Amino acid sequence: MSRIGKKPVAIPSGVKASVNANTITIEGPKGKLNYAFKPTFKVEVKDNAVTVARPSDSKQDKATHGLIRSLIQNMIIGVTEGYKKELEVTGVGFKVAVQGKILNLLLSYSHPINYNIPEGITIETPKPNLITIKGIDKARVGEAAAEIRDFYRPEPYKGKGIKYVGEHVRRKAGKAVAGAAGGGA
Repeated sequence: MSRIGKKPVAIPSGVKASVNANTITIEGPKGKLNYAFKPTFKVEVKDNAVTVARPSDSKQDKATHGLIRSLIQNMIIGVTEGYKKELEVTGVGFKVAVQGKILNLLLSYSHPINYNIPEGITIETPKPNLITIKGIDKARVGEAAAEIRDFYRPEPYKGKGIKYVGEHVRRKAGKAVAGAAGGGA
């Protein structure tokens, strides 16, 4: 059996889980999430735990077994604690602000970038150079963070751009340093 897939997922108090055909619904204090799994798999809710059983021992079924179990666990964590990603904006004149359902980014382009905040995601800007993305769906929070980061990825020379808090950007020496080290003619 899959090492991850065979472990039951504990359901904490205040969380309801129900299976209807091939869809599992998790409802908690922060919201409600649904996931439609393959109909060949068997998902059961009993004794305050969710268990996943696979139809065969094929390589594909083993991989999917662990995936379904991990997605269900992520849903339970999402409806109880929620997920959060933080982005740091570095650069002279770079600013971010939330205006209603739009994130306004000023990133040294000739125009401001307006990012429509997706449904189920909340974005806050406690500082003009910090973006906090929160939500109950782990995949949607990560996707929103990646989309915002793609507007101006961190560059290796001056370090300008949007990066995750705690992300290390490898810095390169500029051409002035590289030219002096070469010893040129």
